[in-house]
Amino acid sequence: MDLINREYIEKYIQSLIIEEDRDMDAFRRECEKNAIPIIHKEVAQLIRLLIRLTDSARVLEIGTAVGFSSIFISKTIDNENGYITTIDRNKKFIALAKENLEKYSHKTPITIKEGDATEILSGLTEEYDIIFMDAAKSKYMEFHDIALKLLKPGGLIISDNVLYKGMIATDALVVRRQRTIVRKMRQYLEFLHTDPSLETSVLPIGDGLAISLKKY
Repeated sequence: MDLINREYIEKYIQSLIIEEDRDMDAFRRECEKNAIPIIHKEVAQLIRLLIRLTDSARVLEIGTAVGFSSIFISKTIDNENGYITTIDRNKKFIALAKENLEKYSHKTPITIKEGDATEILSGLTEEYDIIFMDAAKSKYMEFHDIALKLLKPGGLIISDNVLYKGMIATDALVVRRQRTIVRKMRQYLEFLHTDPSLETSVLPIGDGLAISLKKY
């Protein structure tokens, strides 16, 4: 159960979403069966809508995990010049992601970069339409400082899990061992709302989603 929404509301919203691709439906069920965390169904639906509304073709993902989001985004992009760059340092996840790229069809090229995200981001020169942040929650601010330079004006930064099981909104839910994550995520959200170059909205869907427009 999600701590930022009532379970019956979340289940109802998810029941309305019709998956466009059988592969992704099977992929989601496999991840859920093996307790592998992936983006919530309603979050995926919103990302699909944003990609189509903005006609985005170039996506940078920070946090590959098993490749679910990358493959989902690849199937959503409708541009022959599109590409996805995804970063992760977890060797086990990288191996699983590569297996899934072979297992599940996708049309937009996906490049997996293995290693420290800060170092890899510093070496990238491409310009992206969308940056999807779904990595170590305590490092969002660190990644953002570098990644923002790679985002085109008018592009979007989409940050997942920003309400982190409700802990970000109230100290009453904070678990002692998660205090650092909570403190840093609060700082990150405050930055997103005070940076004059950004326009940000935080939505209470999934585990919390921040959408930031780079104005200039």
